[in-house]
Amino acid sequence: MSESAMLNLVLFLPLLGIGMLMLVPADKPQVTRQLTLSMMVVQLALTAWLYMHFSSTAPGLQFETRVLWIDAWGVSYHIGLDGFNVLLVLLTAFLGPLVVAGAFSAIQKDVKLFYAMVFLIQFAMMGTFVSQDLFLFYLFWEAMLIPMFLLIGIWGGERRIYATIKFVLYTAFGSILMLAAMIYLVYSLQQTSGVISFAFADLYTARLPLQTQTLLLGAFVLSFAIKVPMVPLHTWLPDAHVEAPTAGSVILAGVMLKMGTYGFMKLGFPLFPDATHVFTPALMTLAVVSIIYGACLALVQNDIKKIIAYSSISHLGYVMLGLLSLDIIGIQGAIIQMVSHGLVAAGLFLMVGMIYERCHTRDLKAYGGLARLLPVYSVFFMVLTLASVGLPTTSGFTGEFLVLLGAFKAAWPLYVNGNAFPLILAALAVTGVVLGALYMLRFALGFLYGTAQAPHQPLSDLSGRERAILGILVIAVFALGLFPDSAMRNSEGAAKVYQQLVTTSRLPAGAAAEGAP
Repeated sequence: MSESAMLNLVLFLPLLGIGMLMLVPADKPQVTRQLTLSMMVVQLALTAWLYMHFSSTAPGLQFETRVLWIDAWGVSYHIGLDGFNVLLVLLTAFLGPLVVAGAFSAIQKDVKLFYAMVFLIQFAMMGTFVSQDLFLFYLFWEAMLIPMFLLIGIWGGERRIYATIKFVLYTAFGSILMLAAMIYLVYSLQQTSGVISFAFADLYTARLPLQTQTLLLGAFVLSFAIKVPMVPLHTWLPDAHVEAPTAGSVILAGVMLKMGTYGFMKLGFPLFPDATHVFTPALMTLAVVSIIYGACLALVQNDIKKIIAYSSISHLGYVMLGLLSLDIIGIQGAIIQMVSHGLVAAGLFLMVGMIYERCHTRDLKAYGGLARLLPVYSVFFMVLTLASVGLPTTSGFTGEFLVLLGAFKAAWPLYVNGNAFPLILAALAVTGVVLGALYMLRFALGFLYGTAQAPHQPLSDLSGRERAILGILVIAVFALGLFPDSAMRNSEGAAKVYQQLVTTSRLPAGAAAEGAP
């Protein structure tokens, strides 16, 4: 099998899984679970093979497939791996089996439909990351909405309908804006170059006036900022997390939120570099506001799911800060921070799901004394908590440290030249680390220590399945924290390409000659 065929197999394996699920009788839920887990493990193994054979020094796309699809529109089925997406594809495949195994005991209703929706989300997320054609990217981006809507709407909590409607309204609004901007971008490319194409590589060459770039980037920013989410477009996230089943929360925090930051990195900023420079002060400010505001809100929550949800807003603010720094170290830090947050937030949401299955409450005040009652659970919880606050040797430390280092490196020359604003923002971003330690330690103290509450008696500690799930996650957190070389090597080329695309003016020749920004 060729290497490009291997990537296609990784992409379409979830659809094959749905086909196989249809052959399983509805009264055999255990067979359904084992089949889904097996397919996810196979997908992970194939993705790991792709990652190991990915060359950090080879330029351009690898494992590429390009087939003309709609000739009149210039649309191709075009997929491939580069330094931008290879880590996110691995993260998606890595979390798949853990999501499936984590739902074994929690999902007892419509088991076959549930795992079919998990397969469909996996397919859409994987497709979004590997797409190299804007039309294809948009199809996968939209395809994710339906299964997530059903996951929350069918297996969610008491206010699941409210949460699903809010989630769909927000994301649909952003999608419509992106669709309009996408069509106008392709039309503009055709007008200026005579080429009609949705290929990323062709769109990167479009030379548009600053006003047009600003309008189009504005539409992309709203679409991607909703998905990140950035303040003030974040209000759908806590409701979605609170009402979603554990698997839905893990998928949301682990992978889906990365689609927004990936969109900025792959499309938004590189397509419109001149407008990006105009937007940068406002976006950097919003990134730092997200870091601090998300952390402050996490600090005052008593719903344990909301604590992690708001902490996600804060952590993803660091990703945006790293991308906007345009420093190689900061950009690499942003990519590693995406993966780290995917691992740590997924682990914490899985742990919340495990304790909810035992105690049936998300109220932090109702907990206490778990360190004595559930020692194994408590050890895993503390490890993931410390990774979330950026303890050295964990992935959280590597990502945040590189982002802040890159932000200061980029801000210092501007400060020397009289612009102190970026340096002030970088300094304010550091306060997020302190606030992060405060809200996570408050969470851990309320959870693990103090007086044990009555509803917790008797409690069983983690099962073998749960220990295996969390053990694998913890190993990954330390592996990325202690040995980030592989991730940094693979992301270095992508960071340089991103930096070059965003710092190279894309104005028409006449406008550039007139000294426009």
